[in-house]
Amino acid sequence: VVLCQDLVELELPEPVDLIFSNATFHWISDHDALFAALFKALAPGGQLVAQCGGRGNINAFCVTADEVATQDPVFADHFAGWAGPWHYAGDTETARRLERAGFTDVSCWLEPRSVTPEDAGGFVRTVCLVRHLDRLPEELWGSFIDAVLERSTHPLVLDYVRLNMMARAPG
Repeated sequence: VVLCQDLVELELPEPVDLIFSNATFHWISDHDALFAALFKALAPGGQLVAQCGGRGNINAFCVTADEVATQDPVFADHFAGWAGPWHYAGDTETARRLERAGFTDVSCWLEPRSVTPEDAGGFVRTVCLVRHLDRLPEELWGSFIDAVLERSTHPLVLDYVRLNMMARAPG
C-alpha cells in the first residue's frame, strides 16, 4: 500500500511498529504538528528513527546562495519576501518536542559531516539549490548556479549537519 499524504496530517489505516525517515523532516516547518501526527501513527512500543538536516546544515553555502539571490539585480526580484522552505532544528529543541508529543526514550544528536561533491554544479543543481531554482525562470538557472559557485569555496565543501532522532511510543 502506498499513501501520499501531508505528514502533519498523517492518517494510517492502523498503527505501525516503526517509522523511519531520511532527509525529510527539515522540509516541514511545524515540527510540533509533525511529531504529534507521527506519535498518533505508532503502535504502543513503536519506534521512530529519523535523520534530517539539523541546525547549521550547509549554513555557509545557504548564506552565499541567499546573498546572490537578494543582492544580484538579475535575481533579486524573484526572491522578494522569500525565506526558504527549510527548518533546520537543533537536537535539544527536537528532544523537547518529541517528549511533548508523548514519546519516551528520546535521543537526539547533531552529526557534522563535510562533503566535497565531485561535480559541484550538478550536485548543487539537484540537491542544494533546487528550491532556489523553483523561484527562477529556467533560462536563469545556469547563471544563478554559476554565481553561487563563484562565491563559494574552491573546491566546493558543504558542511552538512545531520539531526538524528530515536524515540519510542510508551507501552
